[in-house]
Amino acid sequence: MTTANTTAADTADDDTADDSFYARLEELHTEARWTVEQGAWHPRPASVPMLWRYQDLRPLALRSARFVRSDDSALRVMTLRNPGRGEELATPHGSAPIVGHLYSGLQLLNPGESMTAHRHAATALRFIMEGTGAWTVIGGDRVEAGPGDFIVTPSQVWHEHGTDSLEAPVIWQDGTDDPLVNTLDANFYQLHPDVHQVHGKPVNASLHTHGSALLRPDHRRAQPTSPLLYYPWDMAYQALRDYAEVTDGSPYDGVLMEYQNPATGGSVTPTLGAALQMLRRGERTRTHRHTGSVVYQVAKGRGHSVIAGQRFDWRRNDIFCVPSWAWHRHANDDADDDACLFSFSDRPVLDALGLYAEEASADDADPETTGSAP
Repeated sequence: MTTANTTAADTADDDTADDSFYARLEELHTEARWTVEQGAWHPRPASVPMLWRYQDLRPLALRSARFVRSDDSALRVMTLRNPGRGEELATPHGSAPIVGHLYSGLQLLNPGESMTAHRHAATALRFIMEGTGAWTVIGGDRVEAGPGDFIVTPSQVWHEHGTDSLEAPVIWQDGTDDPLVNTLDANFYQLHPDVHQVHGKPVNASLHTHGSALLRPDHRRAQPTSPLLYYPWDMAYQALRDYAEVTDGSPYDGVLMEYQNPATGGSVTPTLGAALQMLRRGERTRTHRHTGSVVYQVAKGRGHSVIAGQRFDWRRNDIFCVPSWAWHRHANDDADDDACLFSFSDRPVLDALGLYAEEASADDADPETTGSAP
């Protein structure tokens, strides 16, 4: 006899499970884990390798600026969505991932335009593609930037964007950790009550304070996000060239340097890391894979990458992504000049959780994406 709260499936005394057993589990919002695939596991990301050509996106960005007014939206951004994510494409707040838990989009500012001040829990990065006269005010610190410059926008800090140029638009890539923060149900977004901020510091104050490679201010009470908000292209590229003179680089990444938090020596933010790498003239890297997702933007030159067996030819301002645990390699197709790739990734999260793993291809071929982490 069963009670009012039990069924025959709950009290059966045989050693087998029939359909009623699994039906009862489903009724109780429970599942049998032993029915899931057994044996060795390895990352199987839903994201797929992709490349977005700037020459295709730029005309659409210019067109959007004709009918989306700056005072109607703080975020005139075209989101780059990964088709491998299927139903996840319809994410709330328009923050579908480009790969893994990373977001990327293209933002355009018309000449003389400014956008509404706002803040959010997600951390954001900007890498300028084209245009001069661009500015952003971050927590009252006005940053002025141009092509190749890199900007950090910390979590929950008021910020707004604009351009003083009256001749040409400004376009940059936005990179954020919105998908991660959304997954953790920890995201917030808010418009500034006064529409715009008042900036009370000298222009590029963070660069003048924290940008010296030889001396630095007292950082004994440093925050985890970089106090340096602006990383100019000229300084970053020169540092990369200087480093290339004294190193052979990595066989898997060429000459790579990480944008750092000058207060801690670590990544620019706790959730997003950024790097700039050089592929010397005609250089071809070896094949490897690692946990964690990466978004690349071509800062200089032309070449190609082979990702999970697919070849993607790239040139300046193109964007492409490498999913977690996908075999990949890069090549500079120019025999006369170097190529540079800007990238951002979730590496800081993986390092903090002890989940970063990397593996090289023994024969430098393109193996199938199988196997387990070392």
